[in-house]
Amino acid sequence: MNLITTVIAIATTLSIILAIVSFWLPQMSPDYEKLSPYECGFDPLGSARLPFSLRFFLVAILFLLFDLEIVLLLPLPWGDQLATPTLTFFWASLVLALLTLGLVYEWIQGGLEWAE
Repeated sequence: MNLITTVIAIATTLSIILAIVSFWLPQMSPDYEKLSPYECGFDPLGSARLPFSLRFFLVAILFLLFDLEIVLLLPLPWGDQLATPTLTFFWASLVLALLTLGLVYEWIQGGLEWAE
């Protein structure tokens, strides 16, 4: 047998063994903490008609926005290998400046205050 067939056979066998073992090993004893969602901000078992905290929603959106900023700036170290690295750094600086201005605006408006 050649090397590729051997590697595929080992990977398939190992995957099947791990899938079978994963059904036998976990202990099925769910409790309230395991069944409730993490950091949801409200009781998941209560009424769905309760008012939702708009501040919680705003902080969550800001968190996602700045996570997206990190993803957009992740390939920046490879930008110096392009034909015009200054243009790449200019656009990255523009993105950072725009997001910083947005953060300052939210801060001034009081959108980041959790408690009033």
